[in-house]
Amino acid sequence: MQHATAPVGGGARMQVLICTSPAQAARSAASAVLAGLPGARKEACNDGLPPVLGLATGSSPLGLYAELGRAVERSEAWFGDAQGFALDEYIGLPAGHPQSYRRILEREVCAVIGLATHRLHVPDATAETTGTAAGFTRRAHDYERQIIDAGGIDVQILGIGVNGHLGFNEPGSALSSRTRVKRLAAQTRADNARFFADPADVPTHCLTQGLGTIARARRLVLIATGSGKAAAVAAAVEGALSASCPASILQWHPDAVVVLDGAAAARLRNRSYYDDAAAGLGTP
Repeated sequence: MQHATAPVGGGARMQVLICTSPAQAARSAASAVLAGLPGARKEACNDGLPPVLGLATGSSPLGLYAELGRAVERSEAWFGDAQGFALDEYIGLPAGHPQSYRRILEREVCAVIGLATHRLHVPDATAETTGTAAGFTRRAHDYERQIIDAGGIDVQILGIGVNGHLGFNEPGSALSSRTRVKRLAAQTRADNARFFADPADVPTHCLTQGLGTIARARRLVLIATGSGKAAAVAAAVEGALSASCPASILQWHPDAVVVLDGAAAARLRNRSYYDDAAAGLGTP
């Protein structure tokens, strides 16, 4: 693995970790998460405050969650009193739908790392409780307040869409946006259709943390693997800070860690710099 710190504007610091395999990327990303969650480590207490973890769904972070689960098994971490906040939720799926992000996070995170399901917070987007536009907006504001009341998110785990989206913040999303209703891009719905029996069943709208909400987390950890993410990664890490690539907000964050395998890093123009800068630093 190569580890480099890419200097960006405003005093921000973005670490780019390029690993030799998806498995090593998962291990490195898990280490980056734990480094930002002292309250989840056995040897630290974080002033007695329980850790607050921002949770992404999708295939990219699955290996990361598995590594966090192994850390728990080795008694190197504990999430029994942690709080988890989902990035987003589909609008209109019935409560308990297997493809709702609440159910996915219960299966893929809570059951893996020992996070209590009653400490998992997900935007309430069920049609039964928020059937109007005004109702969905109120629920979005309520969710934003829940994050603030919890003391903010310590580490936000992120994946990246092939169009550069974070959460469901599609290209064109305001960089300062807060939790709100968003329409899903056609590409995003096509990418997620494999999880539904019929592509027509994929919801068209969601409640998502905004880019401004995400940016308030104290640490961001983005993991991406595979050549399909290479163009989006290059735009996010080395392109312009722009709403056209929502993930580019990582460039302006005071503590962002981008963990890649070689395929996802393949289109980085400054790859040689990241590799050269890593000489002698060792594994973080």
